[in-house]
Amino acid sequence: MHAGVLHAVQGDMDPRATADRYESALRRDSLDAEAHWRAAVALIDLGKQTPDNVKSTARDSLYRLAERYARRAVQLAPERAAARFALALALGRSALTRGRKERVRSAREIRDEAERAIELDPAHDGAWHVLGRWHAEVERLSNLEEFFARTFLGGAVLREASYAEAARCLERAVELRGDFIYHRLDLAEVYIELKRWGEARAQLRTIQDLPAKDVLDHVHRARAGVLLERIRTKR
Repeated sequence: MHAGVLHAVQGDMDPRATADRYESALRRDSLDAEAHWRAAVALIDLGKQTPDNVKSTARDSLYRLAERYARRAVQLAPERAAARFALALALGRSALTRGRKERVRSAREIRDEAERAIELDPAHDGAWHVLGRWHAEVERLSNLEEFFARTFLGGAVLREASYAEAARCLERAVELRGDFIYHRLDLAEVYIELKRWGEARAQLRTIQDLPAKDVLDHVHRARAGVLLERIRTKR
């Protein structure tokens, strides 16, 4: 996948227009794998504008439709990294809005799809980000939540998560696409968890000078500013 296509799968300033364009393409050709995964990512970009902690049937419907499109893309083109990435992204975004049981049930599939995307395209920055985010989100579970998930919900895969691996994956995403604010923000948050204060500050400062590439970059930039102020004197 060449760089222009790679960057197009994550980060969109007008996701509604993008979703309309590719859903229109699907009405003309229901076997168009690329239209399926591009429509899925655009719908995710629409849905994510409603915060995860807000109840929203509209957002949840967008994520469910995105998941259906992404699954169809994988069926049509199982060797396309972008299709695997779209499915991992849809599952991951949807999981953030659901209860503990649903999150744990989708954990293995999210990780597996992200890892498969990376196998197919080691330079897929979005897949590296999803995988890094997966490690970070699992690590953020409390000990009691993780014990419950592993013991009663079949979430043994959660044992494999680590902040060190989250940092490695997100560092790779930043290396591949250093101008994408969200990569650097999530990496900075993992550095904060690891108390790597200087490295976190470096990422947060860099964010302030980067151009907006994603519909939520104004939110990400504001978040980076808050975090930078919070850890300014940490040593």
